[in-house]
Amino acid sequence: MKKKTIIVAIVSIVALALITGGVYLTANWNKSLGESLSLPTKTMTSQELNTSTPTIEKDVNAPGIIQETITPSITLTIAENKPKPKCGGPDLLYILAAGIDTKDPNYTYGLSDVMRVIRVDFVTPKVTVLTLPRDLEVKLPDIIESKKDELYNAKLNQAYFYGGPGMGYYDGPGGGMGLLARTLAYNYDLYVNNYIAVNMVAFEEIIDAMGGIDIYLPEPIDGRPLGMDDVDPYKQGQGYFNAGWNHLTGYDALSFVRIRSRYGDVERTDNQTLVLCAIQEKLNSPALINSVPKMIFSVLDDIQTDLSPAQIRQLICLLSELDNDNIQFVRFPDDWMVQGRTEIARLGYTFVWNIPVDKIREFCDEFETDSIPLAPEEGSSTCPVNPPKK
Repeated sequence: MKKKTIIVAIVSIVALALITGGVYLTANWNKSLGESLSLPTKTMTSQELNTSTPTIEKDVNAPGIIQETITPSITLTIAENKPKPKCGGPDLLYILAAGIDTKDPNYTYGLSDVMRVIRVDFVTPKVTVLTLPRDLEVKLPDIIESKKDELYNAKLNQAYFYGGPGMGYYDGPGGGMGLLARTLAYNYDLYVNNYIAVNMVAFEEIIDAMGGIDIYLPEPIDGRPLGMDDVDPYKQGQGYFNAGWNHLTGYDALSFVRIRSRYGDVERTDNQTLVLCAIQEKLNSPALINSVPKMIFSVLDDIQTDLSPAQIRQLICLLSELDNDNIQFVRFPDDWMVQGRTEIARLGYTFVWNIPVDKIREFCDEFETDSIPLAPEEGSSTCPVNPPKK
């Protein structure tokens, strides 16, 4: 009798936990996990982009100086014939992803040295990842009135820094990611729906949680110090990676994606793309795919995002629908990457990429309409097809 009572008690506790947990999950399923951007967007379906003429409307309720929304004009016939998006997602979703050069769990300070805008097409399906160079000169919108004259310009990776809670230059929604998103919209007419920011600690945790990743290198990559002049601790001890297959732990992967001294920023972003491809391949592997939801939700406390649990589930679901042919990585062509120097507020005379703003805007428009051709020699590619592991 006593044993039966214990069993009933245990079952009751488990049932209560499931019920209360289910109520909590249901109530928060569509709730953002972080502060939302509150930013107008230009999201349209591929059918709408190809068949309608967008009209511009002013949104007087939108915060800040970014106040344009686009309302496409479509016909009922198009809506009826339009394929349904997979995994219960929207037609299109734009996610701003950033890697922050800090180990601070509160993200108080930090530069967004890695920046990508991810175009997720749930209808095709297809994912396109746009690389944004960190050393672009930009204007920062929505800076607090008392600091506007001080910040007459900045580098793109500083937008997150000035928007963060440690600096006090921006008090709008989304903090550092909010100001970074507004900076992209203001300078390049590139709008996003959501964001995710990962610091160095979280990046290592994510890689380790999946058991590491494997990358294939046609040539070795050397991240060791260049010599006595290379005394920056952030550049030291980044390792030597052999040609062929390399298994990377979280620490190894973080070292690999930060290597720059011998190669420059363009090569570094290409190496980061290799790591993104390896992550996608690992997450989609039969050995791991069933544990992906648990693994992703286990690291959410260490990242910044305004995605909801429902959106994360949709993105996880879409993983199984993707292969190498419908994951595309795009960056500015090599011949655009012209080095220059200019005066940047609080930095002085420093390095920037001399790319005309109108060319960047045009490129972003092509990215949004999925019209950038696959041209590896110009920085547009899919994940590489690697030789089998021995």
